[in-house]
Amino acid sequence: MEAESQLTRLGLFDARVPRYTSYPTAPHFNSSVGAEDFRAWVENIAEGARISLYLHVPFCRRLCWFCACRTQGTTSDDPVRAYAEVLKAELAILKAHLPKGVTLSRLHWGGGTPTLMPPEVMQEVAGTVFDIVPLGDGAEFSVEIDPNEIDDARLDALAAAGMNRASIGVQDFEPAIQKAIGRDQSFEITKMAIDKLRERGVASLNADILFGLPHQNRERIAASVQKLLSLAPDRVALYGYAHVPWMARRQVMIPSDALPRPEERLQLFETARDLFVADGYDEIGIDHFALPGDGLAVAAREGRLRRNFQGYTDDLADVLIGLGASSISRFPQGYAQNAPSTSAYTRAIRDGRFATAKGHAFAGEDILRARLIEALMCDFRIDAGEIRGRFGLTEAQLAGLFAPAAREFGDMVEVSAAGLFIPERARPLTRMIARTFDAYDLSKAGHSPAV
Repeated sequence: MEAESQLTRLGLFDARVPRYTSYPTAPHFNSSVGAEDFRAWVENIAEGARISLYLHVPFCRRLCWFCACRTQGTTSDDPVRAYAEVLKAELAILKAHLPKGVTLSRLHWGGGTPTLMPPEVMQEVAGTVFDIVPLGDGAEFSVEIDPNEIDDARLDALAAAGMNRASIGVQDFEPAIQKAIGRDQSFEITKMAIDKLRERGVASLNADILFGLPHQNRERIAASVQKLLSLAPDRVALYGYAHVPWMARRQVMIPSDALPRPEERLQLFETARDLFVADGYDEIGIDHFALPGDGLAVAAREGRLRRNFQGYTDDLADVLIGLGASSISRFPQGYAQNAPSTSAYTRAIRDGRFATAKGHAFAGEDILRARLIEALMCDFRIDAGEIRGRFGLTEAQLAGLFAPAAREFGDMVEVSAAGLFIPERARPLTRMIARTFDAYDLSKAGHSPAV
């Protein structure tokens, strides 16, 4: 109770802060970055470099009410087939500017529901990707899979294309909760999809589960976690549901009076976390869990954990190129985002140009502050030696950067000559502590709850 009282006093249960999957965060992107910047950044990639690629498919057979992603519903395959043709055209434009010898470190298909693509379309898109930028040694090819939208033919196509990691969205297995969020997905159909993946040699499995959903309580989330554990995923993302109906209009369908209070959200998280840890999973950052042999857990132990738009990653590539409507790319020079609407994205690609609509070119202290925030989000620690050596800061300059966090959070952060450290009791505050290193105006966008 004393710990909860201190968290209350520091504003944890009232705060809304960024998830810091980028810095600066996406609300600060603007039209000063365009297609010519994207082209120049692509051409600046070193020959023979390893990069990552994200491919976005913004279509779903049904729109889940809880989801805040940019997607659109379709009952027909026609829009998906047409969109795949545009993706292939975008890849052709990329090929014209990509330096020689570039290979893939990671390839991820997300959405939306990429498994809406018919089998032959999946094969065509994968073939086009690998013709332009093949998988490198030890590379991962992962796909987000909706168990309600997968069958043997599509699984065969993905396995033949080289998919070696699958990501399954679970959210919660309780039928009453599924009904409240517009996501009917039984344990049985989820298990069937996972069994079929493993039969095809896809050994690595991610799963997403949410806390903070309507009608959720500690007993229900415990039951869902135990069912998920019986499926033995290699890694799990335990995300907090963000109720933002002013941004995601479909969320108005969710009964807000059935949502747990902020204090209850923390209890839900802790209940789930304790079960994952008891079952042998390592805690990764603020909201991920991985079996000790998984690449994410190894990276966390070795200090190589990073954070990007997919959450935590062990990918060390400096370049992530996003393809498809609304996709975000990250380069050493900054971020670039494609046009969010499918129609605007399609027009740009059919005109033979990149679809970049906005972004952010790094300037000033951006890269320094991005690293400080990433270090906290990944390791709960900022290593003074690393930061001073990498950025040429004096002790006084680094102390000045630490001062706002020390002033606002007192003994909930430990500051010394070695750096800044967030002790375990203060880790629910991590995003709020990271916010003290954010130099941008946070009033520009409504962010998700701090817990």
